[in-house]
Amino acid sequence: MRTVYVDNNATTAVDARVLDAMLPYFATLYGNPSSPYGLAQASRRAVEEARSSVARALGCAPESVVFTSGGSESDNAAIKGVVFARAGGPCHVVTTSIEHHAVLTTCEYLERRFGVSVTYLPVDRDGLVDPSDVERACRPETALISVMFANNEVGTVEPIGEIGRIARRRGVPFHTDAVQAVGKVPIDVEALGVDLLSLSGHKLYGPKGVGALYVRPGTPMDPLAHGGAHERGARAGTENVPGIVGLGTAVQICADEMDSERRRLAGLTGRLQRGIAERVAEVTVNVSAERRLPGTLNVSFHFVEGESVVLELDLAGIAASTGSACTTESAAPSHVLSAMGVEPNRAQGSVRFSLGRFNSDEDVDRLLDALPPIVDRLRSISPFWRGRG
Repeated sequence: MRTVYVDNNATTAVDARVLDAMLPYFATLYGNPSSPYGLAQASRRAVEEARSSVARALGCAPESVVFTSGGSESDNAAIKGVVFARAGGPCHVVTTSIEHHAVLTTCEYLERRFGVSVTYLPVDRDGLVDPSDVERACRPETALISVMFANNEVGTVEPIGEIGRIARRRGVPFHTDAVQAVGKVPIDVEALGVDLLSLSGHKLYGPKGVGALYVRPGTPMDPLAHGGAHERGARAGTENVPGIVGLGTAVQICADEMDSERRRLAGLTGRLQRGIAERVAEVTVNVSAERRLPGTLNVSFHFVEGESVVLELDLAGIAASTGSACTTESAAPSHVLSAMGVEPNRAQGSVRFSLGRFNSDEDVDRLLDALPPIVDRLRSISPFWRGRG
């Protein structure tokens, strides 16, 4: 039986069209894009075509796109690069308490190793940061604001445009981790006032190991990797040509199909949410549909552990998760749900369903058939469920 995969926020299957575009660059068009001869220049043209595809999706010039190994590197390059470019004196960063760990642990490293001051802003019950909190947090020594575009665990889409306007008024560079947003919602970095933006190929039906960072011209940023003049001096290292070609193709497909796919995913996710509400008692949807990405649904099942639900679903041929794929070995409640004020026991009972391009009505039906008996069985052995009255 085919696995029902509803963990697309963790990673996505590579689209066949993306794979077809990549294959020649593994075997026949293998030239180093920095070399001068024809074989290499075919690789260079492919890299630049992919750069243009990413730029069109972001509303920027191609020369503002730097290819990286993925979202985590892009986040590190943006945050460390801006902080390290600041010439001496006190340094301050503003971010939120629900960021991906690629942002949070980078900020913690800068605090611990270099004495950088970091403000971690709170969020409300929907996971939204208040733009006025961002403005109040800014100081004369603030070097960077970093707020994610859309949350990976609960799908909340943040008020990026408002924050961008605040950053412009204050003259502070603004970075957004848009790994979950690119390809799912329209993005125009000029209109939004974004100075740096991170994205990753494997979240949008492209390959793993490749991503990009948008850098607005004039943004002060030291390179993270040294050793060559690749990527216009912004990142040393021979370009991952097949990966970059795959990323460019994936981004273009997402842009071409975005409107219809958003409607389709919103319909599927809404049907899943209604089905859970009808068939499973005592559940909480952690972010409303109006506030979140169209394919993301985070649900707390009361009186059970989300990890147990996920393991039982796996035995039924269904792949879901309790949250970020980067924290699956942690027993602690989700830092995102905790920051939203979700009680620890409810946070521990949360499951994330993230639907994508290859999900269907049949997948939703299989999930809705499998889920209620799993929750019932787990509750039947839970002392909290039996003793709730």
